[in-house]
Amino acid sequence: MADPPPKRQKTTTASQRAPLSSLLPPPQLRSVVSAWLQDDIPSHFDVGGYVVGDEVQTAELFVKSPGVFAGAPFFDAVFAVCGGCDVRWEDVAVEGKAFDVAPGEKVKLATVTGPVCNILRGERTALNSLSRCSGVASLSRRCADIARDRGWKGEVAGTRKTTPGFRLVEKYGLLVGGASTHRLDLSQMVMLKDNHVWSCGGSIEAAVKKARGASGFSQKIEVECQSLEEALVAAEAGADVVMLDNFAPERLKQDAKAFKEKYPHVTVEASGGITMETMAKYFCEHVDVISQGKLTQGYDCVDFSLKIVH
Repeated sequence: MADPPPKRQKTTTASQRAPLSSLLPPPQLRSVVSAWLQDDIPSHFDVGGYVVGDEVQTAELFVKSPGVFAGAPFFDAVFAVCGGCDVRWEDVAVEGKAFDVAPGEKVKLATVTGPVCNILRGERTALNSLSRCSGVASLSRRCADIARDRGWKGEVAGTRKTTPGFRLVEKYGLLVGGASTHRLDLSQMVMLKDNHVWSCGGSIEAAVKKARGASGFSQKIEVECQSLEEALVAAEAGADVVMLDNFAPERLKQDAKAFKEKYPHVTVEASGGITMETMAKYFCEHVDVISQGKLTQGYDCVDFSLKIVH
């Protein structure tokens, strides 16, 4: 009796492996990725691509270090823009999945088939997006797990301290890892920092009221505060969120409690110098959000490789 044919490895669709991918509008995604590729081949001649030609070949994607997998939509978009390439993902390649890859080992995640010149044109850009998005997701997951394990009910968030031209990837990585994005850009939420207040006469009340006159009901207003007194003034003026900035942990807990007793409906964010190692010191029932610039500034990349099958 003949042996049964080997089982074919299952593949999944984009929506199955990346449920957050529908957040990314295709025109914007294509525009961002096109700019990356334009930056990588600015003279318009790709001699390496000329050398290998346009024969249809296959490459395999591997993850080679521990981390949370994220960034599949950007990988797909790179090869869609390069043209003629088909990406097939393995069942294990689910965004948000943590891979515990031992040194010297690797796990296959996808197969890319298409003109070899186009595969190689997109290779480094596609890998860069995966490694960095997964790096953000990995650090975000570790911080979110700390909050969950300590029983804190608030949100761990990133900040606007992102890499120019790469914000979409890093903000996406935050979500995949289980953190909040914070505001996506200057238009999403009004944030009045110390420079804003100083530049309009030093009055928090005046700054908030002027901002409300332009933003109306559809935008929240956040005010960066250096003291409980400033936070109370901001809330009285109509701020929706107060950021207690660069507070020591015990002072933060004391002042957040006093603030919430008067303004329980206003969101309290703690920020300024907080890291994964110190964030647990700031956990408090009166603090709603803890934001960290390190989530998009201090992450380690996850190692991926894309190799032509030969």
